[in-house]
Amino acid sequence: MPLRRLRRSRSGTKRLATLVAAAVLILVGCDSGGTPHSGDGRQQLTVAALPLTDSAALYLARDRGLFAKEGLDVRIEPVQQSIQALPALLKGQVDVIASANYVTYFQAYEKGTLDLRILAEGVRIAPHMMDVLVPKGSALKSPADLAGKKVAVAVLNNIQSLTLNAILDARHAGRPVYRQFLFPQMGPALQRGQVDAAHAVEPFDTAIQGELGARVLLDGGSGPASGLPASGYITTADFVKKNPKAAAGFRRAVEAASKLAAEDPATVRTELPKYTKVTADQATSIHLPAYPPTADPSALRRLIRLMRTQGLLSKDIDPAPLLVK
Repeated sequence: MPLRRLRRSRSGTKRLATLVAAAVLILVGCDSGGTPHSGDGRQQLTVAALPLTDSAALYLARDRGLFAKEGLDVRIEPVQQSIQALPALLKGQVDVIASANYVTYFQAYEKGTLDLRILAEGVRIAPHMMDVLVPKGSALKSPADLAGKKVAVAVLNNIQSLTLNAILDARHAGRPVYRQFLFPQMGPALQRGQVDAAHAVEPFDTAIQGELGARVLLDGGSGPASGLPASGYITTADFVKKNPKAAAGFRRAVEAASKLAAEDPATVRTELPKYTKVTADQATSIHLPAYPPTADPSALRRLIRLMRTQGLLSKDIDPAPLLVK
């Protein structure tokens, strides 16, 4: 799987306020979402999404007619980082952000940047959907060897470092030093010796192993990371208040698609080549995340507790009132 073809990166931020102020939106021709209607009377919604496995339910819901069944005309605008779409969401130019990592958006909610509402869950962490990879000749032989070593993550202080720290803490192993590299840059950084290891997600995980012969030092979906919510479909309280029918319909459509993805992963593997650079052959070997058919406040509380433990939140957040019914 050529690395040059995999140009995707997950969202996140080390300093949320700085990135929000500096973010450049890559959306072109967005409507002031939520109010326009198409010729057949369906309400138009604009959704910003990363072309990753996280967004599979979104594309399935569109292509299987689940949004149309709810009276919605969903238009998907690809972005490279979900944080890039936050200014447009706040201005009402985008109605929903898909593939939105919870760590960043819970931080935004706590800071008062965003009056967050969660329409539906995106994915939860599953075995080998992300791995800590080392070069085939690396002297690192066990997770304990990562202490003090340089590990590439896509964004500092986000879901990757959060979960890897938790896994290492559970093993009573020392933590590494994190270095920020976009996912497509991780393979070259590993090859050049800029980092000792790379914490890569699919499909980059499989690509780096295939091209460089890198080996898995640690399953990033193991231990305390297993089953942890990673991303969701987020919007604003104002959008939900003004568009309760559309918000509920969107939730039902995505949850129906997530149920389909969970029960029949082949549907996801068939869908991936339609909106990513992954080929049909490559899609058969990628490790998929888990697609929860319904949002679970208790699962989100696990994530929030972990964020509190590692200092990424200063106070508890109750996720239940943030979930759209």
